[in-house]
Amino acid sequence: MTERQPRKDAARNRAAALAAADTLFTRCRSPEEITMADIAAAAGVGKGTLFRAFGDRTGLIRALYATRLEPLRQAIEQGPPPLGPHTPPLQRVPALLDALLTFKLDNRHLATALESAGADSPYRTDHYAHWHALLRDLLEQIPGLADAGFTAHALLAATRADLVGHLADDARTPRETMRRQLADLTTRLLDAPAPRSPAAGD
Repeated sequence: MTERQPRKDAARNRAAALAAADTLFTRCRSPEEITMADIAAAAGVGKGTLFRAFGDRTGLIRALYATRLEPLRQAIEQGPPPLGPHTPPLQRVPALLDALLTFKLDNRHLATALESAGADSPYRTDHYAHWHALLRDLLEQIPGLADAGFTAHALLAATRADLVGHLADDARTPRETMRRQLADLTTRLLDAPAPRSPAAGD
């Protein structure tokens, strides 16, 4: 009994911290202004509790991001078309990108915080590697498409959180316009014929 109570307290504190961080990142003007002290105060726990549960601010952001992303992850791994695994690549790639863009629009402050957390490049993060590998593998199944790895990078660049935030908040681009623009870009890239390799002497 004495061992189970601390575990229950830890689980309760973790849930409270994630809920508090969720609210703070949703309401903030800039993700950089949210500190561990802010989250601890909002959750009613000590700062040390947060560091024990998540390691650091980046760890907390990753945990919250993963919690929010879980429904989308399940739809991608187990769901029906167009997101699910039984959808042909030409239909699934645009659906995945649209879902990712919509997720970034709904969670852009949190996504920006995650992509800018720490000194490492956002391209070295686990979540970017996951999306890139998923898209690359699908693109490799499309006949005639050149360089699936680079194409996956190019498509994901259009969903970066800082770009999404700029378009939505600074440029005031409507959500449906952004979705249509991404769909048009994806269609052009997937329909473009592979470039002719230059012959010797060209």
